[in-house]
Amino acid sequence: MNKTEITRQINRKKSFLCVGLDTDIDKIPAHLKIHPEGVFEFNKQIIDATKDFTVAYKINTAFYESQGVQGWVALEKTLDYIPDDIFKIADAKRGDIGNTAEHYAKTFFETYPFDAVTLNAYMGGDTIKPFLKYKNKWAILLALTSNAGAEDFETLKVGERKLYEEVLIKSSEWGSREQIMYVVGATRPEAISDIRKIVPNHFLLVPGVGAQGGDLQKICEYGLNKDGGLLINASRSIIYASSGENFAMEAGKEAEKLQKEMEGLLARVK
Repeated sequence: MNKTEITRQINRKKSFLCVGLDTDIDKIPAHLKIHPEGVFEFNKQIIDATKDFTVAYKINTAFYESQGVQGWVALEKTLDYIPDDIFKIADAKRGDIGNTAEHYAKTFFETYPFDAVTLNAYMGGDTIKPFLKYKNKWAILLALTSNAGAEDFETLKVGERKLYEEVLIKSSEWGSREQIMYVVGATRPEAISDIRKIVPNHFLLVPGVGAQGGDLQKICEYGLNKDGGLLINASRSIIYASSGENFAMEAGKEAEKLQKEMEGLLARVK
């Protein structure tokens, strides 16, 4: 999916919501834990309830890999069920070189029909470039994350800049704004203003709204651009809005609530 198509979906749905299908088998409703395909059935109902309000789904592969073959089957069936016009992100956070990177790229862009994959650029450009060979596919690079450990490396000064700023500057030379997005944590909204000075036209994937307490209005104040420019991810606050048999209905309500707020915020930049 190219940038124009993403922006078209944002404008059509008046939303830049990304729903995280980070489905933990221990947290799904009790009646689905005994279902032979409980994870997929949970995802299927979440997708049905939220697809009108979201432009993207993010699948954290760890929750599926940990279930072995059955988990990969659930992942594949979930991908097949997501409508074709919705952006599909593999939250895999890969980062390796050479043939390994090439096979990771093949995994997520050929074997599985993802549109994007999250990557760690710590080892440099040769960890990212194999992913940039694919047309209309995206590398989403970790830039400034919301976890406490981000202070260990990401915000360290390297000369006059912080390390994450160097990542933004250097990596933006490897590919275009049609190929590269960046992960920026929702708990750091003020930093988005500085990030926009470096990458004004790239899309930002922003996790942390909802359960982690990110401020949507502040993020949009600093991060929205003419293309939308943001994919705001919410996972737990939507998919675990209820632990009962009405979980999908409650998830839909939470997704719609965020979509309505986003509609108002988008109107301000038009």
